[in-house]
Amino acid sequence: MAEAHQAVGFRLSLTSDGAEVDLSAPVLQEIYLSGLRSWKRRLSRFRKDILTGVYPASPFSWLFLFGAIQLACFLQLDPSLGLMEKIKEVLPDWWSASPSPVPPVSRPQTRPQVSDWWEEFVYLRARNSLMVNSNYYLMDFLYVTPTPLQAARAGNAVHALLLYQHRLSRQEFPPTLLMETRPLCSAQYEKIFNTTRVPGVHKDHIHHLCDSRHVAVFHRGRFFRVETHAPSGLLSSRALEQQFQRILDDPSPACPHEEHLAALTTAPRGTWAQLRRLVKTRAAEALEAVEGAAFFVSLDSEPTGLTKDDPAASLDAYAHALLAGQGHDRWFDKSFTLIVFSNGKLGLSVEHSWADCPISGHMWEFTLATECFQLGYSADGHCKGHPDPTLPQPQRLYWDLPDEIHPSVSLALRGARALSANIDCHVLPFSRFGKSFIKRCHLSPDSFLQMALQLAHFRDRGRFCLTYESVMTRLFLEGRTETVRPCTREACDFVRAMEDGGKTGPQRLALFRLAVDKHQALLKAAMSGQGVDRHLFALYIVSRFLHLQSPFLAQVHSEQWHLATSQIPVQQRHLFDTHNYPDYVSSGGGFGPADDHGYGVSYIFMGADAITFHISSKKSSSKTDSHRLGQHIENALLDVASLFQAGQGLGGRRRGLGEKDSGPETGALSSQTQSSRAPTKPTDL
Repeated sequence: MAEAHQAVGFRLSLTSDGAEVDLSAPVLQEIYLSGLRSWKRRLSRFRKDILTGVYPASPFSWLFLFGAIQLACFLQLDPSLGLMEKIKEVLPDWWSASPSPVPPVSRPQTRPQVSDWWEEFVYLRARNSLMVNSNYYLMDFLYVTPTPLQAARAGNAVHALLLYQHRLSRQEFPPTLLMETRPLCSAQYEKIFNTTRVPGVHKDHIHHLCDSRHVAVFHRGRFFRVETHAPSGLLSSRALEQQFQRILDDPSPACPHEEHLAALTTAPRGTWAQLRRLVKTRAAEALEAVEGAAFFVSLDSEPTGLTKDDPAASLDAYAHALLAGQGHDRWFDKSFTLIVFSNGKLGLSVEHSWADCPISGHMWEFTLATECFQLGYSADGHCKGHPDPTLPQPQRLYWDLPDEIHPSVSLALRGARALSANIDCHVLPFSRFGKSFIKRCHLSPDSFLQMALQLAHFRDRGRFCLTYESVMTRLFLEGRTETVRPCTREACDFVRAMEDGGKTGPQRLALFRLAVDKHQALLKAAMSGQGVDRHLFALYIVSRFLHLQSPFLAQVHSEQWHLATSQIPVQQRHLFDTHNYPDYVSSGGGFGPADDHGYGVSYIFMGADAITFHISSKKSSSKTDSHRLGQHIENALLDVASLFQAGQGLGGRRRGLGEKDSGPETGALSSQTQSSRAPTKPTDL
């Protein structure tokens, strides 16, 4: 999702100070190390499969089977009840036949070698700040807040996340299927939890623990360690709520330098790597508690979300708070940070290197559905169940830091605030039509939107630009993403026709269908391993290893992606009842722009009849304006829809953003009313 920014910037990491030395190693050594890491991962998965009883069965079942066979032999019984003899009668006598050698089947390697290099050179060698440049965010429901109680929402959300972790460790989730037939690789799910990106001077590395039984919590400049398990198992939602409420009620102030310490995770990676050594020397226990947590939780002191007074501005502020925060209230190195605002709204800030957006999106869908429909809330807004007075208080983490680190923290905070202030976020909920209308036109919803985005961007900038669309390659083992370039000749012809007053509707429609067909062909090619960008990326890396000059590859990787786009898929529709409860669906998320004078646009189909866009740009650019592009997107969607007979009657008042809001100023009674509209029985989980 946010990878376009890193894909553009990775060439800088190849020439930054110190990186060139690393790249002088022979290419064969790097290929060897890449293969070695792959086999280590495979052995780790095999071991985990055995321990979890997935392959071939649980150790207890082995013991039972062995005992049963020994008992049958002792009693001279046939364990197969005569079945083996029947099989021998039917099958040919191939036991005694001499084995005929079967030649090995020649096949290409199913694991894309580029995945390892993509992780290292696009992400881990990048030296700029993770905030905005690498992280992305996922939003809560737009129109409802299940409870206004911050601790209660945190308790249910954390419990739901840990339930997801438990099911994931037991490998109880069915594989995601493409077109309901082809399973997608699930390797990226391994590092959702217990994972931290550790900074290095020249390159970072991903540190993953097999298990972690606590979360790290940040509130008002203080850090806490909250245990998530008791001797009897996972803590209940109500017990977790109790622990979070204890933190909220704790009046103790932050220690010197502690309040803004997390700003160091927004600093350039080399700078943070050097400072982290000092932090680890003086506060090893606290650092280990944060980096070794299952995930990071930020209990924000301010409310956010949709409000009636100014719905558009409130949504934009909500997106900005999730993407950047205040610069010191997220630990950006963690795989993800769960953000709980004072009015009960939720969100995620996700570090990008360990996996791509569909992975965290799958987890987020489960979390929202489970905490609302399965766990639920009592009439007074608390988690169901009873508190546990025997639980010890959450452990306060103390950072014994020297005074000389203070200037570095202050500098990092200033840089983070400057970067945050420069980001222009805009959230556009579009409800004139959605996926159902596009499918009635017999079109791909994604291709429809991509062509509309081309039209919108041309109207915004008056020119065409190189456009990045991320598509997954998880049909292959450990596959990540490939790039689709939607700005094709066919797309340009369609856009010009839309802006040419002499063109008729049928002419424009014919060109639109050609552009959509071309986009679909590119999409299928990219997903099936026939894209060009990752291939060119690998060639560029090899050319640098071998010190070969390639003007063509240099030109390819010097091009700017002025428009970076991504769709957030809804992968578990069975978790949400969009017909009876259309507001209880994830509203997607967004990421920062890939270029100083470009846009970042993500979109999600909310149910059948709504689309939410998340747009970002930089305020420092005189060429971009997120709100302006949002208006162009809305107009472009309606203009494209009008080419179809079914879309010519589209109109009517746009749904008011504040009509179904439980924002901070509406009070607890309104929020409880919203909560009562949720299903009272669990959905099909």
